[in-house]
Amino acid sequence: MRKIKVLFRLSFLYHRAALDPVYEVMKDDDRFDIYFSCEDEKVRRFLFLRSRRREAEDLLRKEGRRIASTRKGFDAVITGDTLGNPEDYGRTLLVFINHGTGIKNVLYRNLSKSSNTKYMIFVEGEYRKRKILEKGVLGVSEVYVVGYTKLDPVFQGKYRREEVLRELGLDPARKTILFAPTHKPSCIKYVKEHILEATKDYNLIIKLHPYSWSGSYAPHSHHRIYEKAVKKYDHAVLVPPEKDNILPFLVAADVLVSEASSTIFEFLALGKIGVIYDLPHQKLRHHDGTPILDEDPEKFLKGAYPHVKSPEQLREAIEHALNPDSEMLEEMEKWRNYLFYGLDGRASQRAVELIVRLLEEGGHENVPSGATT
Repeated sequence: MRKIKVLFRLSFLYHRAALDPVYEVMKDDDRFDIYFSCEDEKVRRFLFLRSRRREAEDLLRKEGRRIASTRKGFDAVITGDTLGNPEDYGRTLLVFINHGTGIKNVLYRNLSKSSNTKYMIFVEGEYRKRKILEKGVLGVSEVYVVGYTKLDPVFQGKYRREEVLRELGLDPARKTILFAPTHKPSCIKYVKEHILEATKDYNLIIKLHPYSWSGSYAPHSHHRIYEKAVKKYDHAVLVPPEKDNILPFLVAADVLVSEASSTIFEFLALGKIGVIYDLPHQKLRHHDGTPILDEDPEKFLKGAYPHVKSPEQLREAIEHALNPDSEMLEEMEKWRNYLFYGLDGRASQRAVELIVRLLEEGGHENVPSGATT
């Protein structure tokens, strides 16, 4: 019996967090012949972006993963982002599992530019499916609700809070705050070192977006602020850039502080309460004038997560999140049920079963515009 040939097409290594759970389901299944590529990894040196594809794919090889020598000839291509050149992959089933969900408009903007490419879009809940349909960006694609593949390892109990904290050199007996700002729009320029003062009685884990390290789409000042600051505070650690998977730190944390990162979604999915830093509205637009965020950040998770508008409010909000009242817990659960489906550790299994079914039903008819065999 011919095996199903699959390519996991990573744009960046950090996309593995969403796709690796699917790979874990496939790798011990004799039906699949699996390959990887990681084409867009890069770092800014002075004024220039330098490709790190070779380093990224060498790392994958060391982990025992086969690297594809071609883009064509695969039954299915699984990606964490829309592809800039889908026709290069030929006749194949394009499976799009967004690498980080949340309240940014980037998913819908990218889909609107890909209206003639047929993706099988796997989403975390009916909320996301409805948003895609309401915005009219589905094009020739199809959308399926499977659950949040990225979080499967958490619900499967693959991370232990105490182990994560000890590895970071932090005290498991203390409450832990995770500061995980996104790269754009970021609260870093407002929060700066204040987050370290606001968390003195707790553990503080600072986990920056990979772009805040690479200098692409974000300035190098993002990481330099905290590389310097953590040296002055023994309760705080800055996660190094090579640890790009945020899941262990979500498990270790009691409270998350962020602004528009997909980590807010992920923390909520785990049934935890965080703090949202509300950014000035005038800063929340792309160069073409369209909004960066899809949801009003001041209203998102209102009633469940405390919101702050200045660094001085952080400590009180963190204490509130650590000691939620019954109304906050009820609102948190309402939002959780509204946004997600199947938080049971089996989303990746459902995704794999769906891929097989779509292929059996004639997946190779899903051809990118302009593609050839």
